[in-house]
Amino acid sequence: MSNLDQLYHQVLAELGEDVNREGLLDTPKRAAKAMQFLTSGYTTSLEEVVNGAVFSSDNDEMVAVQGIEFYSMCEHHMLPFIGKCHIGYLPDGKVLGLSKFARIVDVFARRFQIQENMTKQIANAVTDVTGCRGVGVIVEAQHMCMMMRGVQKQNSMMRTSVMQGVFRENQATRNEFMRLIGM
Repeated sequence: MSNLDQLYHQVLAELGEDVNREGLLDTPKRAAKAMQFLTSGYTTSLEEVVNGAVFSSDNDEMVAVQGIEFYSMCEHHMLPFIGKCHIGYLPDGKVLGLSKFARIVDVFARRFQIQENMTKQIANAVTDVTGCRGVGVIVEAQHMCMMMRGVQKQNSMMRTSVMQGVFRENQATRNEFMRLIGM
């Protein structure tokens, strides 16, 4: 039994469960494996997920990717938050392979996190990888820490945005991004 398995075993016992009952015999091992997957962003690098998929391009018009699904874990309660991420950027000689946007989102979502920081981390990563003239990132998510416990508000949605470069400086660019993603 790994150290993480043992810790989950201890948590179950502390909660008053019979850790020897049939349904829980392998739960510590499964929970440890699940948590390692859910937090795999700590062991995954930006370079690894981009994997050289940055290509020369003379396109200087906006590129937007809408509705990238993600799940993350709230660092305050260790409960999931689930949502969608929308990314727009203005290339400056280089474009990023489409699937890499989803992989970048996952690198930062698969950590204990707050949505505000995750939004900025995604924006910074897109800028770092592409050298773009500007980036906009909007994240909308439902937080289980607000839905399952505490105030228990089932229809609450949190939206965060980060606008950098021309997305921050130019209202028309920001408006174009918002129109493209349907906001």
